[in-house]
Amino acid sequence: MGGDRLSRRLVIVSNRVSLPGSDSAGGLGTGVLDALKKTGGLWFGWSGEVVNRRTNKVTLAEDGRITFATVDLNTDEYADYYNGYANRTLWPLFHYRVDLAAFDRGFYPGYQRVNVKFAQLLAGLMKPRDLVWVHDYHLIPLGEELRRAGAKQPLGFFLHIPFPAPSVFSTLYNHKKLTRHLLSYDLVGFQTQTDVDAFVGIVREFGGEVGRGGVVRAFGRTTRCAAFPIGIDVEEIRNLALSPAARAQTRRSLEGMGPAKLVIGVDRLDYSKGLPDRLAAFELMLENYPGSRGGVTLVQIAAPTRQDVPEYVEIRRQLETAAGHINGRFGELNWDPVRYINRLYRRRSLAGLYRVSAIGLVTPLRDGMNLVAKEFVACQDPKEPGVLILSRFAGAAQQMKEAIIVNPYDPLAVAEALQRALHMELGERKERWEAMIAGLRRQDLGWWRTRFLATLAKAAKTP
Repeated sequence: MGGDRLSRRLVIVSNRVSLPGSDSAGGLGTGVLDALKKTGGLWFGWSGEVVNRRTNKVTLAEDGRITFATVDLNTDEYADYYNGYANRTLWPLFHYRVDLAAFDRGFYPGYQRVNVKFAQLLAGLMKPRDLVWVHDYHLIPLGEELRRAGAKQPLGFFLHIPFPAPSVFSTLYNHKKLTRHLLSYDLVGFQTQTDVDAFVGIVREFGGEVGRGGVVRAFGRTTRCAAFPIGIDVEEIRNLALSPAARAQTRRSLEGMGPAKLVIGVDRLDYSKGLPDRLAAFELMLENYPGSRGGVTLVQIAAPTRQDVPEYVEIRRQLETAAGHINGRFGELNWDPVRYINRLYRRRSLAGLYRVSAIGLVTPLRDGMNLVAKEFVACQDPKEPGVLILSRFAGAAQQMKEAIIVNPYDPLAVAEALQRALHMELGERKERWEAMIAGLRRQDLGWWRTRFLATLAKAAKTP
């Protein structure tokens, strides 16, 4: 396989499909759509629609060389597969929040049924020479179900979130079954080597063998695992930041904010992002360094998500309370220390805000990669770059070592990092930025896609 040309049709499977005309700002959606634009192929997954009846109908739509194949979920499937096992069990567990994980054994059968449904419907659309790339934690059993449906095509799986350490993963009552599911794929990809090591560790606990080149054997199955850190399209996001529309939108957004330096935080509203801890650190910075008051504003954008899950309702309440408290304690008539925004922003608008921000504050408690860190750096002005403050527990920290790396659980350390970034000399800022942008260009979105698919083609058990 050379460049972006595939001798096989590419089939992408993900929980959600971003149909033509939708705004796929997320890392998974952006990466998948970019891959299919380059190669053509089929994108299969949930439509996002929840209906009150059982449905096994596939809806097809064409856009250029891409075929979009979507399936609705019924209310029971949505409750157990999506809200239940995927997002109340796997999501918190894989982000090391065992305390928030719901170990309800009633969820898993629904999760399994949706994966069976997807496999049976997808099998009818597949061609013998397809290359199948399955994405994320919603679809761990899909490879095994495709095999049961008769699929002999190369199957690859990529996990966009962290894979937990064996001691955490083993708290899940059916972790052995999930491990067997993953070994049904020809290739299992992770964001970081830390995740690979965790997966290898759990395979070893089940008596598996680990060979050279990431080959693992257990349960009578053989697969290959490796790290494929997802990148971004550097020039695309830079062009968005520099577009007249983005500049105009940024000017309108910042009207009345005065000359204060901007600290930008952009996250989904999720407990894994460490947002209450981030606001606590910002408050501590204002408290410990009075000279910063009036000269810096934190703009925290937290896009709403999973609004019917109780944990997300609570974190929204915490953030609204914390932002109001900080503004009440330190604010002036002409200055709000925190601008907290609980709505979705388009990528173009975000790119414009990244461009004018002095600090990117990216401090998740645990994250698979975190593309906000990469997009912030890509959007900066080379002549006057800002500073990235990055959690050591984000996957991006393993690539972007020139950022100020912090422990998000230590608010004093984050406060000190903010103060350091606010006063960092231009020469040091340029040196750090130049090293990071060079890395982003070397390991961009195209590098991620090409490397994974080339490895899958080689790792496949069948020609």
